[in-house]
Amino acid sequence: MQSTHDLIATCAFGLEAIVRRELESLGVEASIGESGRVHFRGDLEIVARANLQLRCADRVLLRIAEFPAADFDALFETVRALPWGDLLPIDAEFPVTGRSIKSQLSSVPACQRAVKRAVVDAMMRDHATTALDETGPIFKIDIALLKDIATLTIDTTGRSLHRRGYRTDVSQAPLKETLAAAMVLLSFWKPDRPLLDPFCGSGTIPIEAARIGHNIAPGIDRDFSFESWPTVPPSLLPDLRSQARAAQVDSIEERILGSDIDGRVLRAARDNATRAGVADSIHFQPGDALKLTNRRRFGCLITNPPYGQRIGEDRELDTLYRSLPEVLRGLPTWSHYFLTAYPNFEAAVGRQADRRRKLYNGRIECTYYQFHGPKRVIGQQVPESDQLTTDAEAASDYESSPSESKPSKAATQAPAKPYTHADGPAAFGHLDDKAVHQADLFATRLRKRAKHLRRWPTKRNITCFRLYERDIPEIPLIVDRYEDHLHITEYERPHDRDPAQHANWLDLMARTAGETLDVPPANVHFKRRGRQKDNTQHEKVDHTGNRIVVQEGGLKFLVNLDDYVDTGLFLDHRIARSMVRDLAEGKWLLNLFSYTGSFTVYAAAGGARKTTSVDLSNTYLSWTKENLRINGLIDEKRQDGHTFVASDVAQFIADHPPGERYDLVVFDPPTYSRSKKTERDWNVQTDAVPMLQSLLPLVRKGGVIFFSTNFRRFKFDPADLDVSECHEISKQTVPEDFRNRRIHRCWRIVR
Repeated sequence: MQSTHDLIATCAFGLEAIVRRELESLGVEASIGESGRVHFRGDLEIVARANLQLRCADRVLLRIAEFPAADFDALFETVRALPWGDLLPIDAEFPVTGRSIKSQLSSVPACQRAVKRAVVDAMMRDHATTALDETGPIFKIDIALLKDIATLTIDTTGRSLHRRGYRTDVSQAPLKETLAAAMVLLSFWKPDRPLLDPFCGSGTIPIEAARIGHNIAPGIDRDFSFESWPTVPPSLLPDLRSQARAAQVDSIEERILGSDIDGRVLRAARDNATRAGVADSIHFQPGDALKLTNRRRFGCLITNPPYGQRIGEDRELDTLYRSLPEVLRGLPTWSHYFLTAYPNFEAAVGRQADRRRKLYNGRIECTYYQFHGPKRVIGQQVPESDQLTTDAEAASDYESSPSESKPSKAATQAPAKPYTHADGPAAFGHLDDKAVHQADLFATRLRKRAKHLRRWPTKRNITCFRLYERDIPEIPLIVDRYEDHLHITEYERPHDRDPAQHANWLDLMARTAGETLDVPPANVHFKRRGRQKDNTQHEKVDHTGNRIVVQEGGLKFLVNLDDYVDTGLFLDHRIARSMVRDLAEGKWLLNLFSYTGSFTVYAAAGGARKTTSVDLSNTYLSWTKENLRINGLIDEKRQDGHTFVASDVAQFIADHPPGERYDLVVFDPPTYSRSKKTERDWNVQTDAVPMLQSLLPLVRKGGVIFFSTNFRRFKFDPADLDVSECHEISKQTVPEDFRNRRIHRCWRIVR
């Protein structure tokens, strides 16, 4: 064979520039041709080195000829005229593969037969023989037609270069080793930086990164077709392998982290890493990507998350991708890289990528989204709290499995890296000076309000009150003080922050409130309240079960500041509760939609002879009993005078005995409610007045009904009720600490 050859490195679409750079790093000049092909020239040593060292190419081909072939005669005669006797030995095995794109010769099998016959004729001619037994080395010939131009090549590789030899255990949707290596090479990762793959599966990305870090030649452990060719010196590849092993790096500075929610695939990942020779450089650990944390700085998150083409359910994927910003903002100095076919990925994560590249994972068209973190500055000392942690500390970011033992911190303690945060935004969650200014405005307003209300606990015995109610339009928060706790609620409003920035902004505001009001972080409780639209209601937001006791009006109440949008004690009803207590002596109270029973407690404390609390929720009725119990109004054995009814209110009224009459009624229905326990939903605008009409026969003449609603657009004509009095008393019942004077509307109705 001739001393130099026209060569082609084939690769997946989108990786051509990376393969060219790889060839140039080997000292070979290369150029990008048609899609998926990089052209270069070289001798057999270059062929061997390319096969041994290219991480992102699929094959290395000898280009034998390129010529027009619009008909079978041109194809046959051109191929037959080539000096095949110089290219192939007499005993060569030469199977022919082919493909045709946008060409007149569209039958690939016919093209293959024509090429095969032409090569056979030429071989018999050149070797002066009448028989070819094809028992020798393999020379796989390929005929590729594109727009009537034929390219004839011989494969030097054999099995595709992505088959490194270490991956025998694969996950459900494996990523090719060549693509995984390209993802790493396209990132900012270097062996002295942390790298994390939270969807590692069988470990291909961490393993390829580790092999790059160790400078392990990708083809070091496999064979190639060209090795058996008679023109290749027997010592060529062994010598190159020896040189490659001598160039390997014994260890990398930063241990690579891989995690996956499926612990079974991690066993395969560990086995693959062992076969790849990099097990000591990778820490694999089970973990949920949405609970990801890491204390390292300036790392790279490189991953191929599920995107529904082969695994994953759409609903689960939507939740996963929308939750990513909340996770990634915890890695503010990192760069993040995602290969995914998930539609509208950038919309889901709330920001545009700094760079994107179209790549193919098998036949699936994907996009490689690149979010660049801030640059690191080398050579500056930073505070100890900002220094990078050690390998042992990195491993401790995940709970270790029993099969893995971690070295002690003392055994792995390394000098702190002199990296500091450079100027420039983080990939996710960076806040600008505007946010800092808003925090200052928020603090100033909170200080002013706290000063104004500072005497309420001592002078008025009011320890639970509203401090801030969207006073500054650009800070749409509600801050309520429950003694030594703060309950902060966000009301969703349009803003120009992406999801990660907004989450950090909320953290900043919560931290500002706590510091300004001298409340420890553990006592600052934050919740998000979305706009309540038609057919929606507020759902439970957490499941901590944490409750604390607070005081109001000399009484005690249990509140939950974590699990519900509403805490269990509506602060805007403070005055209305006092009105009920003032009227309760000797009366029978009916508390409809009783919630946690605060009106019931006030009435009992005011001397009510009986109380009846009605709510569909057994949880709230139990809460009511506990509120009565902690005030000494009932005990475990006796609940005389207090009745608790778990029922739909409409059904309770319909089934009520005709002879019983109530003196005092609290009717505080929700704006909207739906429950599996009832046949129909509740809407206060359409259902409240009919229910009041059906309720009136249960009230004695002269009895009082307090009707309250939080639906500010509620329309109510008192003439619809046959009563003695019906007056709106909202101005008297909304406390002065509430900036929103229409937080509720309240009527006093006398039968």
